[in-house]
Order: sequence, then structure tokens, then C-alpha cells
Amino acid sequence: MIDYQNILSSITSNCVSIKDKGKIATYIPELANINASKFGIYLVDTHKNSFHSGDAQELFSIQSISKVLTLAQALGMVGEAIWKRVDVEPSGDPFNHLSLLEFEDGIPRNPLINAGALVIADILVSNLKNPKKDFLQYVRRLANDETINYDSTVAASEKKTGFKNYAAANLLKSYSNLENDVETVLDFYFHQCSLAMTCKQLTQAFYLFMNHGKCQQGITHLTIGQVKRINALMLTCGFYDEAGEFAFKVGLPGKSGVGGGIVAVLPGKYCIATWSPGLNKKGNSKLGMKALEEFTTATEQSIF
Repeated sequence: MIDYQNILSSITSNCVSIKDKGKIATYIPELANINASKFGIYLVDTHKNSFHSGDAQELFSIQSISKVLTLAQALGMVGEAIWKRVDVEPSGDPFNHLSLLEFEDGIPRNPLINAGALVIADILVSNLKNPKKDFLQYVRRLANDETINYDSTVAASEKKTGFKNYAAANLLKSYSNLENDVETVLDFYFHQCSLAMTCKQLTQAFYLFMNHGKCQQGITHLTIGQVKRINALMLTCGFYDEAGEFAFKVGLPGKSGVGGGIVAVLPGKYCIATWSPGLNKKGNSKLGMKALEEFTTATEQSIF
């Protein structure tokens, strides 16, 4: 039997001792205020046993990790029709690049880059009565935690500096791949990215991706086929233009965010989340990447 707790404690000790912890994202001003020394890691297994170490129960801005959750809600609502408006290929470019969008006639390369996530946001705005409230309740239901909320300060900070997102949304609109008002879609998008969660809450929310579409309460939110699609996208597209590196070194489907969070799953085994706000040059958590590589090496548990 694998001693998850000892492994997580050892990883935390190794990571906090590293001097170069990466650089905090400053292009969203509110994120620049985070303490770079923070590090947390949390794991829940298929039997709902949990193990954690470090700052695993401290709130942080999940940012692009939210794209998986909006995708899950949209896919559960509209099904396969979603793929008519967004593709499923890795982009090979940074998350906010626009050149491919114009080259490919307004169809984003995948739903986990910003342009693709804006299309998913548009789908939710079209299908939810109160998009921000209804999406928040969806996440709360997945995690079985009513305390999860948006950070309005972060949302305002994103809106103030989100020039490339405005550009992407208007470009999508010019290709008729945005049905709703640009401002409405962006307001929803900035709020989804501002969700504040802990590593523990992330593992609870992402539990269904390692449990055949069922959350910890045993409620089915997605079909097995839909979970398969989302896990495939996380593996190939979940880390901006460093997805190949993550698959090579860690070997798990997962998603990162510029707030320093990473969540990953091994279907049928566990869900694991890390948080360390210092980023590498590709925009992924420097220590989070290292921690998860150490974890799958120590446990010999990955999809490969």
C-alpha cells in the first residue's frame, strides 16, 4: 500500500527548500500580491481518503483551471454540438495568442485556450438563466461546498487589464462564433477565472473526472464518454504550450492556472492538486510541476 501522506510531506519539504520558486504573474495586478513562498498539495483517492501537506487549505485564484469546469457544464448541457464551435487540437502557442484564431476562421484550436474558453462561456451565457450564479452553484455542487465563491477584486482586476481577451472576443464575434454581447460574455469569463478555491476544494470538484463522471456524492454529472473527452483534452491541452512536457514528466491529465494552481487526475485512482504561485516561463507553477513529477515517480502511478 502506498504511503501517500509520507510522500506528500516529503515533496513539500523538498519544494519549500528550493530558492528559485518562479515568478508570480503580475499582468493581473491582484495576483501580484500573493506570497511566493506558499506551497500546498492535497490528494483524494477513489475511496475518498484524503492526504495533504503545506498550504493545501488556503484559498487562491484558480484562473484557467476554471475552463475545465465550464467545459464540463457546457458539455453536459449541449452535448456533442459543442465541437462544431471549438476544436480539440493542441495549439502549440501561448494561451492568449490570436493568430491561429484568424487563420482558422474563428474556430478556436481547443476549449482550454482563452479563445476557446470564451466560446464555452458564450454557450453557458446562452443556456443558463443566471450564468454567474448558476455556474457557481454547479461548482459548489461538484465540490459539495457552499463556501466556494468568486473573488470580486480579482474579477475587477482582470477586467481592467484584459485587453487580449477583449480582442479575442471581438475577433470571435466577427466570425459569428460569439452569439451574445461581448461585454456580457467577458463579464462571465472574468468571474469564472476569479473563483477562489483551495487545493482540497479543487480535488473535490475534479473528483468526477477520475470517477466516471460521478462526484463524491455519487451524482452523475457527465457520461463516461464525456469524461474521456475532457481528460484527453486536459492531457493534450491543459498546460498551455507545455502540455507535452507535463505528459512527459508527470503523465497525468490535468490543468494549470496562472494563479499557481495545478489539478490532475489518475482515473480510477486519485485526484491531486498543488498550489505554488511562482510560475515558470510557460506560465505554469514551477514548484507544482516539480511536485507532481516527484509524486508520480515516487508512487509509480501515472497513465503510462
